[in-house]
Amino acid sequence: MTGAISSLSSSQDTLTTMSEDTGGRAFFDSNDFGDVFNRVVADTSAYYVLGYSSTNNARDGRYRHLKVKLTKRTDLKLEYRSGYYAPRDFQHSTRDDREQQLQQQLLSDLSSTDLSAYVAPAFFRVSDARYFVPLSVVVPGYQLPFAPTTAKDKATLDVLGVVVDDKKRPVGRIRDTMKLAVTNVDELKRKTVQYETGLDLAPGKYHVKVVVRENQNGTMGSYETDLIVPDPKKDTASVKLSSVVIGTQLQEGARRNARNPLIRNGQQLVPNVTRVVSAGQHLYFYYEVYDPAGADKPKLLTSIAFFKGRVRAFETPLVETTELSAPDRKAAVFQFDVPAASLPPGLYTCQVNVIDDVAGTFTFPRLQLYVRK
Repeated sequence: MTGAISSLSSSQDTLTTMSEDTGGRAFFDSNDFGDVFNRVVADTSAYYVLGYSSTNNARDGRYRHLKVKLTKRTDLKLEYRSGYYAPRDFQHSTRDDREQQLQQQLLSDLSSTDLSAYVAPAFFRVSDARYFVPLSVVVPGYQLPFAPTTAKDKATLDVLGVVVDDKKRPVGRIRDTMKLAVTNVDELKRKTVQYETGLDLAPGKYHVKVVVRENQNGTMGSYETDLIVPDPKKDTASVKLSSVVIGTQLQEGARRNARNPLIRNGQQLVPNVTRVVSAGQHLYFYYEVYDPAGADKPKLLTSIAFFKGRVRAFETPLVETTELSAPDRKAAVFQFDVPAASLPPGLYTCQVNVIDDVAGTFTFPRLQLYVRK
């Protein structure tokens, strides 16, 4: 009984404090609300509205006390808010505040664009009913406010994302903090900052939304895109092809991941999302063909042609394979290394030519590429 009384008293003290801090009044232990309503009506029948501008511009979220005095009347009683909480900027926000900020932006119908962000998905089949979907999240370095003196805990990017199916059900989530080694600010501003992750998804239609925030000033950006993962049982394409991934960098020491085909022999092919390359770089192409005709003795032919306008500027030698290099996935894997120096600077259309010679079928997917000096 004593514990119940103590708990009741504690809750009443909390409500009393809350009501007084917000300019209200708390009423307890009354089974007759008539007197309470009469008091409320009397208190609100006449009032003054006072306003002021604070000279304290600090956005620190601290509680600031207010006091109102009467200088000429001593027979009146004042009732007013005892204070308020100042606005809180990103520098003074708590960890919970920052996490809630990300969650709110993820759920918002109006995406933030203060920080430019771009998401590029791809898909590769890992079994008859599952695909590995690598996701590349890119932010331009020149928009990041980091400097060599930036604290390590601030030279980071928070990444939060969700993948929903066509019924708006979440089927995959992303949450990570990307640490940046800011040693050369000029070099950072000339490049893009890229985050790599991946999900396992079943065939279907999906919507991807990713929110990115830099932790120096709290600037945020978000990006949304649709994703279609083909169903091999319903796929009527003449040649079943994965995404075509272009990269200019092979990252050494990548951790082995049997489900990610972009990681091979300790190297990870980092997708070039912008598809802008320098003449001195190498162009790495990666794609896979699934379920070719003549599974025991397939015959696939492939090459890559580069068109500048309507003129064929360059084409790789024709590659032929008669075996499945990934038999567990019923896939033939193709990799090309094309020196960008083979292409004069300019805008190109890359055409990937794939022919299933046994079935007499073909496909010619195209994508854009820009070579700069």
